Amino acid sequence: MTKARVVSLSELGSADVIKLIDKELAAPGKGEVQIRQTAVGFNFIDVYQRSGVYPLEMPTGLGHEAAGVVEAVGEGVSNLKVGDRVVYMNAGIGAYASARNVSAEKVVPLPSDVSDEVAAAVFFKAMTAQYLVQKTYKVKAGDIVLVHAAAGGVGQILAGWAKALGAFVVGTVGSQAKVVAAKEAGCDAVVDYSKPNWVEEVIKATGGKKANVVYDSVAKDTFLGSLDCAAPFATVALFGAASGPAPEIQPEILNKKGCLFLTRPSVFPHNATSALLQENARAVFDAIAKGYVKVQIGAKFPLEQAAEAHRAAEGRKVSGAIVMIP
Repeated sequence: MTKARVVSLSELGSADVIKLIDKELAAPGKGEVQIRQTAVGFNFIDVYQRSGVYPLEMPTGLGHEAAGVVEAVGEGVSNLKVGDRVVYMNAGIGAYASARNVSAEKVVPLPSDVSDEVAAAVFFKAMTAQYLVQKTYKVKAGDIVLVHAAAGGVGQILAGWAKALGAFVVGTVGSQAKVVAAKEAGCDAVVDYSKPNWVEEVIKATGGKKANVVYDSVAKDTFLGSLDCAAPFATVALFGAASGPAPEIQPEILNKKGCLFLTRPSVFPHNATSALLQENARAVFDAIAKGYVKVQIGAKFPLEQAAEAHRAAEGRKVSGAIVMIP
C-alpha cells in the first residue's frame, strides 16, 4: 500500500475544520490509475463546500483538481501508463492529497509544454472559461464582454481569452488593489463594483453601450447590476456566488431589461463524459499554446497549510490562482 497525506473534514464550517491525516492508499482498482500528486489546485467551490453553502456528506475530503504522475495502473486501463504526466478535475471530491486513485476516464495527459503547477493552477478554471466563451455564449470579435471578479483565478483567464477573441472586455473587481491585475489579464477597462455607481461606470467605459454577455461569479453583490449592464437580447451567465447567492427575481424582469437570456451553467455537465472532457481539454491546451490563456499563480501553499489557502482566498488577499504543493 501507498501512504498518502489527505485533507479530511469531519464537520462543515470555517477553515479551522480542515485537517490533514495519514492514509493507506490501496492499489488502483479496475479502470483506475494511482497518481502521485505534485500540485493541487484551489477553486472557490472548495470554500462553498467546506463552509456548507454546497453541503457535503461527512466525513469528506476537499478539492476537485490536481496534477501529477501516474504511479500505478488498474485493470482495463489502456490509455495511460506508469510515468505519464496527467491532470484531472471532477474525479470526485478529494484532490487535496499527496496521492490518490481516480477513474482513468477523468484523467487527461499533459502536454510537455504545460508544467504540473500551471496545470493544477489553470485546468479547472480554464475549463470553466472554455465553456463560457465557446458554449454558453460564443464570444466573437466586436462583442462587449463584462467579466466580474476579473482579478480572480477564473476571471483573469476569462478576460484574457475573451480579449484574444477580439472582444472589448470590461472587468470588475472588489477593490482598487486589484485593478492592475485585471488590466494585466486583458481588460480594456476595470471598474470597482464595491462603489455604488459601478453600473454607470461600466456603461461609461464602453462609450454608452451595454454588454453582449455578462459573466457573473460574484452573484449577491453584482447580479441585479449585471442585468442593468446587459444589452437587449444579451446573455447573463451566473456561474458562481462569491459574495453569496444571487437575489431571487421574477422572470418578467428579464423581459423588462431587454429580453435577456439568463443561465446558471457549471463546468461539470459540460464535461460529463470522457469524450467531452478530452475534447474540451484539447481546446484549453490549444488556447494556452496560442497565448489566449495566460496563467498567473498568485500564491503557493504547502498542502499542510490548506486552511491558510482558504483564509487567503476568502479574504480576497490573492490575485490569480492558488496552488498547494503536497
